[in-house]
Amino acid sequence: MSEEQQEEKIEVKEVVRDIVISSRASEVDIALLEDNVLVELHKEKTNNQFAVGDVYLGRVKKILPGLNAAFVDVGYSKEAFLHFLDLGPQISSLQKFKNLVMSGADGVSMENFKLEPEVPKNERIGDYLNVGDLLPVQIAKEPISTKGPRISAEISFAGRFLVLTPLTNRISVSHKIRSNAERTRLKKLIQSIRPENYGVIVRTVAEDKKVAELDADLKSLVAKWEQCVAEMKKMTTFGRMVSEMNQTSVMLRDLLNESFNSIHVDDPTLYEEIQGYIKSFAPEKADIVSLYKGNDPIFDYFNVSKQIKGFFGRVVTIRNGIYLIIEHTEAMHVIDVNSGHRVNKDNSQEENALQVNLEAAVEIARQLRLRDMGGIIIVDFIDMTEAKHRKELYIKLCEAMAHDRAKHNILPATKFGLIQITRQRVRPETEIQVQEKCPVCDGEGKIRPAILFIDEIENNLKYLLLDQNENHITLQVHPFIYAYLTKGLFSIRYKWMRKYGKSFKVQSMSDFHALQYNFQNANGDDITL
Repeated sequence: MSEEQQEEKIEVKEVVRDIVISSRASEVDIALLEDNVLVELHKEKTNNQFAVGDVYLGRVKKILPGLNAAFVDVGYSKEAFLHFLDLGPQISSLQKFKNLVMSGADGVSMENFKLEPEVPKNERIGDYLNVGDLLPVQIAKEPISTKGPRISAEISFAGRFLVLTPLTNRISVSHKIRSNAERTRLKKLIQSIRPENYGVIVRTVAEDKKVAELDADLKSLVAKWEQCVAEMKKMTTFGRMVSEMNQTSVMLRDLLNESFNSIHVDDPTLYEEIQGYIKSFAPEKADIVSLYKGNDPIFDYFNVSKQIKGFFGRVVTIRNGIYLIIEHTEAMHVIDVNSGHRVNKDNSQEENALQVNLEAAVEIARQLRLRDMGGIIIVDFIDMTEAKHRKELYIKLCEAMAHDRAKHNILPATKFGLIQITRQRVRPETEIQVQEKCPVCDGEGKIRPAILFIDEIENNLKYLLLDQNENHITLQVHPFIYAYLTKGLFSIRYKWMRKYGKSFKVQSMSDFHALQYNFQNANGDDITL
């Protein structure tokens, strides 16, 4: 059953959404909370060059007639994969427009460009591409494992309310907008403001929006395509032409709605960027962004760190003894549901199995979003003999996954208790190692003498402050050590600052081992000693 079919039968409950953003020099971690429960975790590398939505000018390296596909060089170590169906029906128009732009012909514009006939879906890729051709393409899937990016020549730009598709004149409205009158209004409105040779897809959030809001969104998307064309004029070989917004802005664009009540960020620069972005389309919501200034790490303060440790890993404990075992193979993901010691003596075995499965279904839906698991997922629920209970479980799982933005399909439970899920995968799965190497013994099973622990910290601190001339150092330690170093008017920290003539911060880390410590520089990056 598709998402559209499920939506007719499933009532999606409103939840309170919060975003917590932890920013570092090389990475931005974005946590999405629903009713204070972690449901999505995104790690965005600030130097990611192959993000979904980026537009490149690629060079065709190899044609694969047997697969009806091609390998295209976009600058990644592995060549990108392009299937014929991802060329899009407007590939002839795209190639013609690209040739005119790169030839430097005068007067080339979208308004006076004549579109070519659309390409049928049963053609061969070799009829439209040759080795060495330059082709505008867009990243559809980021590089995953040993595979290069998956790309598409159907270039589109997503905005807050609209999706722009250059070199076509089609207008379509999201099927989730049910009112025929509203669909007709939106189509007529877009037709009146749409430039020639630009197709538009109206997103669900455009329902009941005024023309001024839609027009502003459309103009910003047209400007992005024009930027792409301007870059294309300068290029003589493959390379990136235009980047998608960073993941933080993409999440805000796709998630911000009436139930979204707060965004917390710990970086002043990112705070200004996010607030400015929200003001551009929803000025009344700018005050939901707040700059976190606490001493504790932002993920610790909002209880995100603890949830990450508890909900990643091979074994995930739910409650009352129920737990999941999550295994990953090359072909699929497998989830096994176990009741543990959860038994209600007043219920039958069938009723106990149903209750366990219903609780597990909610957690499984969250795990798929949290880990961003994609492809085929097989869930082995506890066997139930009655068909009505299997149907109840199926409906519960559909309801739990209704908030999942990734495209997914769920098949009803078999008589063996198996449910198959397919879920869209566009980025590598989020993996976090929760089993830690002992920071005290370094995996050797023996520790250094505790009596020398403070001396060791001081020696490393002296090296960083004096020999390495580091400034704005932060020493992270267990709360017990934090108290030991900072207690009293003339604390150990105070004495060290006077001794070495430099100040430094001491930060309490609740998830540290008693004899674990770490140094960070001014940018919040760990210092390796």
